[in-house]
Amino acid sequence: MSETAPEITAIEWLTMPELVEILDEPLGRVRRMIAEQYLIGSTRNGTFAVPAVFIVDAHPLASLRGTIIVLTDAGFTDDEAINWLFSENDELGRTPIAALLDGHKSAVRRVARTLA
Repeated sequence: MSETAPEITAIEWLTMPELVEILDEPLGRVRRMIAEQYLIGSTRNGTFAVPAVFIVDAHPLASLRGTIIVLTDAGFTDDEAINWLFSENDELGRTPIAALLDGHKSAVRRVARTLA
């Protein structure tokens, strides 16, 4: 699962300074959000960044944390979890992140639990 899905390169990534500005939180708080799995990111071109779609109305997407925890429990690395979230899923009929944004966290987590 360590291959980067082609569509992952097309998404917008936010660096730590951009997250601090958008979330209007100090750097320490943003780092804590990542450590506590409210957000998940990846090193891209030598810089840690988070997909911009994970931020909704200047806050981390509410349904993201539980989904990240399920994926981590299934043994996914952060990169693998991001790839899974942005890859088309036949059972969901779209990408898991699109389903989360549409409010279908139960369906996404149900599918994620089958990955262990």
